[in-house]
Amino acid sequence: MGQFSDGTVVMVEAFQRSRGLPITGDVDETTWNRLVEAGWRLGERLLYLAHPHLRGDDVAELQVRLAQLGFNPGRIDGIFGSVTEHTLHDFQRNCGLGADGTLTRATLLEVLRLTSIVSKRYLVTEARDEAGFDDVGTGPIVVCGQSPLAQLVAQSLMSAREVRLMDDATTDEVALFANGHQAALVLSFQTLERLNVIHLHYWASYHSHSRRAEQLAGSIGASLGRSETFPRVEITGMALPILRETKMTTLHIEHGTPPDQVLGEIAAEIAAVVSKVIHREP
Repeated sequence: MGQFSDGTVVMVEAFQRSRGLPITGDVDETTWNRLVEAGWRLGERLLYLAHPHLRGDDVAELQVRLAQLGFNPGRIDGIFGSVTEHTLHDFQRNCGLGADGTLTRATLLEVLRLTSIVSKRYLVTEARDEAGFDDVGTGPIVVCGQSPLAQLVAQSLMSAREVRLMDDATTDEVALFANGHQAALVLSFQTLERLNVIHLHYWASYHSHSRRAEQLAGSIGASLGRSETFPRVEITGMALPILRETKMTTLHIEHGTPPDQVLGEIAAEIAAVVSKVIHREP
């Protein structure tokens, strides 16, 4: 029987670090699922729109290769959703192939052939994100997480924008609502009792990251950093489930338990920055 040795823990931690997951050394459900996904290589299986969606490194590689060719599969997240299917359909149609949105053997060979002769490796998804071409959703701001800060931020934002507070919802429920209602932004909060800093996490994987979310995190971090009474702020790109499952700009904010007055001031600062960003104010 195999043993979970110190060496195994080190390898698990290295994998978690490479995939933007919390570095615990424990194989929890999220880590296990990502390990399974990492085992898929492009061409080993048929890729198509299924329910639940197919996930894996093979899907991520397909998305990268399509983006290298100027097609826009959306976020490079390793999830074969409707946007990836539509993009693959466009690729097939442009190549004179049967356009059914399924990665058949013939389609795979054409993808591999064309990407092998592409000299530039810049992704169209990155270019669109950097240029700000992807529109901000017209739906509500979604605030989630069982945290007093979530409630305070939601209350501060309600006067200027439609807000949906989902403090008891699961990650899947939040993502289903946010994606289905074209949410403008998702703010996820989590209270960690012994945390003495504020963590701002935006979407980042081994293939891509959200520049818009990174910029928002930077703006919030700069605003909070001006106060000597607030905890220190750390900004990190990660691939946590809430960041991966939601397709719009999303931040996951971890915080400790400062006094109620300080918590209220932090909420006001976050809400002020978010309001400016959502309304595109300077």
